[in-house]
Amino acid sequence: MGRKNLIVGQSGGPTAVINCSLYGVVSESRRHKDEIEHIYGMVNGIEGFLAGNLLDFDEVLPGTMAEGLKITPAAYLGSCRYKLPDSLEDPVYPQLFKRFEELNIGYFFYVGGNDSMDTTSKLSRYAAKIGSDVRVLGLPKTIDNDLVLTDHTPGYGSAARYVAETVREIVLDASVYHKNSVTVLEIMGRHAGWLTAASALARKFEGDNPVLIYLPETDFDPEDFIAKVQECQKKNPTVVVCVSEGIHDKDGKFICEYGTTVGTDSFGHKMLEKCSDQLVKMIRERLGIKARAVEFNVSQRCSAAMMSGADQKDTVRSGIFGVRSILQGETGKMVSFVRKETADGSCYMDCALEDVNLICNQEKAVPREWINADGTDVGPEFIRYAAPLIQGIVEIPQGDDGLPAFVYRK
Repeated sequence: MGRKNLIVGQSGGPTAVINCSLYGVVSESRRHKDEIEHIYGMVNGIEGFLAGNLLDFDEVLPGTMAEGLKITPAAYLGSCRYKLPDSLEDPVYPQLFKRFEELNIGYFFYVGGNDSMDTTSKLSRYAAKIGSDVRVLGLPKTIDNDLVLTDHTPGYGSAARYVAETVREIVLDASVYHKNSVTVLEIMGRHAGWLTAASALARKFEGDNPVLIYLPETDFDPEDFIAKVQECQKKNPTVVVCVSEGIHDKDGKFICEYGTTVGTDSFGHKMLEKCSDQLVKMIRERLGIKARAVEFNVSQRCSAAMMSGADQKDTVRSGIFGVRSILQGETGKMVSFVRKETADGSCYMDCALEDVNLICNQEKAVPREWINADGTDVGPEFIRYAAPLIQGIVEIPQGDDGLPAFVYRK
């Protein structure tokens, strides 16, 4: 194929480690100068690329400066939520591939979640359709952990650690006063409750808060919820409840829709807002006790301070593995993780490749058998699954101002 250029972009919601896969791609590509001449970055994903916004990593992060990507949260290249047309006959595709030809692009990486894998699928299928030699690979990323055909997704381990640590802190705060109260913690998760389930890791002993955990994998019954809160308060006056933003009733109506209208984003997804407020309202009106809502919001996805060492390590490896794979001729795939058990009961992750066409537009839910019968908690299977993903502390270097020395795109 001759010496070609590589381009990489980031898309969707950022994470604490999304730049680790970017570091893996950049650092490994620099080891293959005989095959890769320039390493370009799409600024604001495929949407930015269409607008002509890109950078050269040798200019913005020369030498060892790229090391800073490993501890920098959010998306260094910026992101977008741009959906490519479903029809490969749309004129945007020849426009994109003409630009690839002008830039001598031979290797294309897209880092993201479900919608980003949809982009990867469409570009790889269009390349095959026109006989282009551009190779296209997807690198997984999402705190939601809802991509199929992979053990987990980069970003989930760090976000799960954030949830577990923060919930433990809030539980301690809530227990200061020996009075009846309920604290409802709202955690990200539209259709999959992986992140909310991580709140179970915060418990220090059996029966500890959070005593109730609700995921979108099961129907939420408001009447049963009120009864469960009353029952829990017989044992502990301070009750902490963790809920996914996407919890819904038996008719499929989001709980956040009980008191407001809900808009949609550019992909047609409903914009979920503060179901915890609705639950607090129910508690106050029905039980007449103190209740408060805490929405974790964006902090859970961008906290470098609580970055998981295991998450950082795996995510860097995914970028390195992706470069090696694409240079060996792979295309139309997504890098995945395969869990391997050791003799002593611990585990480690191997990288593999899966057909991206089997991944995009699918969602991996928390297995129903990992959730208790009445949908108010997760079982030991989830704890065994999630615990290894949050291990390890990452040291974040500080600047002269005493704050984290992140790298920035100027």
